[in-house]
Amino acid sequence: MTESSTHLLVVDDDREIRDLLTRYLTRHGYRVTAAKDGQEMRRYLADRNIDLIVLDLMMPGEDGLSLCRAVRADGGPPVVMLSAMGEDADRILGLEIGADDYLPKPFNPRELVARIKAVLRRAAAPSGAAQVTAGAINFAGFTLDQAQRRLTDAKGEEVTLTAGEYELLVALATRPRRVLSRDDLLEITRGRSAGPFDRSIDVQISRLRRKIEIDPAEPTIIKTVRSGGYIFSPEVPAS
Repeated sequence: MTESSTHLLVVDDDREIRDLLTRYLTRHGYRVTAAKDGQEMRRYLADRNIDLIVLDLMMPGEDGLSLCRAVRADGGPPVVMLSAMGEDADRILGLEIGADDYLPKPFNPRELVARIKAVLRRAAAPSGAAQVTAGAINFAGFTLDQAQRRLTDAKGEEVTLTAGEYELLVALATRPRRVLSRDDLLEITRGRSAGPFDRSIDVQISRLRRKIEIDPAEPTIIKTVRSGGYIFSPEVPAS
C-alpha cells in the first residue's frame, strides 16, 4: 500500500486542527477525509474505503473512546488516537479499548506520520518473524494462521484481534519459551524502543490474555517473568 493509495479519516471537533492535519497529511501523499464528530465519521466509514482513522479523544457528545470502541466492534480500520490528556491512565484506557497507537497533544506532525506508517505496516503484512515462519502455528487448542492473519479457537471460530494484538501474538508464538522484555517486543512489533513509562505492551498482553487464556488472572499461555518480561510457554509446532 503506497501513501497515494492510502485513505485516512481525521476525526476532530476542532476545525483548525482538522484543516492542519488534512493539509499536512495530504502533502505527505495521503488521501484525507475530515470529520467533525462521530456522526460524520460513521457516514464516511459507511460509504468510503478508509484505511486508518486519526481520532481525537476529547470531543463533545460521543467522545473518542466510545467511537474507538464502536470501530473495533465493527471490525473497522486501525485507529491512531490523539489526546491533549497525556496521562498514562488515559493512554492505557485508549489502548485497552482497541486503539492501535496513541499520541499526546501537542505532537510533532512528523511523529504522527511515522506512527501512521508503522500502524499501516502492521495492519498490512506480517512481521519479519512471521514471514520466516509462514505456516500455521498450533498452540493450546488455537491455530494462528499467518497466511490469512487469523486466529481460530478449538471450535474453528475466529478470535478477533486488532493489528497490534496480532503482531504481538506472532512475536511471542514464533519465539516460544524465550523471555522477551517490553523493549524486545516493542522493537519486534513496532521498530522502536520503550519509553520509561511505555506500558502499551502490558495493555496488549492483558487484552490477549482475555481472549486466549482460560483464566486471565492465572495465565498459562503468556506468562509474566518477574523483572524480565513475558514468555510464551506452550510448544508451538508449525503445521
